[in-house]
Amino acid sequence: MSDADLPESELTVRLSPSVGSFERDDWNALVGTDNPFVSHEFLTAMEDSGSVGEGTGWDPVPIVITDEAGKLLAAMPSYAKGHSQGEYVFDHSWADALHRAGGQYYPKLQIASPFTPASGPRLLLSNDALAPHLLKGAEAVCLQNNLSSAHATFIEPDQIPLFEAGDWLIRDDIQFHWLNRGYDNFDGFLAALTSRKRKDLRKERAKAVEGLRIARLKGEDIKQEHWDAFWVFYQDTGARKWGTPYLTREAFTLLGERMGDQMILILAYDDGVPVAGALNFIGSEALYGRYWGCTKDVRFLHFELCYYQAIDIAIELGLPRVEAGAQGGHKLARGYEPVQTHSAHWLAEPGFKAAVADFLAREREGVATDQLYLGDRTPFKAKD
Repeated sequence: MSDADLPESELTVRLSPSVGSFERDDWNALVGTDNPFVSHEFLTAMEDSGSVGEGTGWDPVPIVITDEAGKLLAAMPSYAKGHSQGEYVFDHSWADALHRAGGQYYPKLQIASPFTPASGPRLLLSNDALAPHLLKGAEAVCLQNNLSSAHATFIEPDQIPLFEAGDWLIRDDIQFHWLNRGYDNFDGFLAALTSRKRKDLRKERAKAVEGLRIARLKGEDIKQEHWDAFWVFYQDTGARKWGTPYLTREAFTLLGERMGDQMILILAYDDGVPVAGALNFIGSEALYGRYWGCTKDVRFLHFELCYYQAIDIAIELGLPRVEAGAQGGHKLARGYEPVQTHSAHWLAEPGFKAAVADFLAREREGVATDQLYLGDRTPFKAKD
């Protein structure tokens, strides 16, 4: 009998205290190899390092389905949230609207990889037929615990129909991704650009590394001294963007220990001293640029470490795309193209749900228009 054939009476949908309460192989059997950010290794590094959990506003409450023997059949990486920080899908206006109407938006349920604006599976399924049970489980958790809503952010496109079938509201946004069209090397990519843009990118790369040494580190080559240097860079960026960095120093050590072979740390050295760095994660279908920082302001170095080096690596590894994080219209001029991202939302209060649905319909039109506008302004040569 397959998982999908099991009668509902033999399925248990329940909350769990952490991803770490499950065996790595059992959890990862549902994840596959495409996306590193829902892996047991990544999510438990967040838990064990204190980046999520008590005092962070991200309390792990993974929702899972097991059979009578306790076998893990499906899972949803979920967090009880007391704020909207670290999500990159902005719902502050929704919270304000509900509060003005006399309701309470927080706490809410967040279905996501913490602090990670990278699309991936949010329903980890041994069989798609289990999706409705997971979604109903999330809704029940909200109703039983007086949570206003549930939000699944950065959902891979293939899973959107599963949320739509559950009558969750779909929201669209735009990121900038670099798409590999079979380039042999960076020069092959440059050849696809207009002459002026091609010259601009070459000048930027040359200027960025003038007098510097660039090193790429992976796996066991990443030592604690490298993480120490990168932690300083990360803190600087975090302080400027978020006020307080989301990840603890221990998170980087644990990530290196548990998934170092899926990470590439790029460091820039000035006279032997590291002055900037960028951290990338490797999936089977994409290179994900996640964190960056510096202690020395060097013109164009951010573009070199975060965008151009990532393109080099993706070409070398034969990866179809680079996802370089949220926002950043400046990526467009560097060959990164506008791509839609998606989230799904369940709201407990019917009147509030209707208002948000109306808002999303209007927002969706604007997102589609923006994508067309931006798509016409890429640096690529005009197609015949």
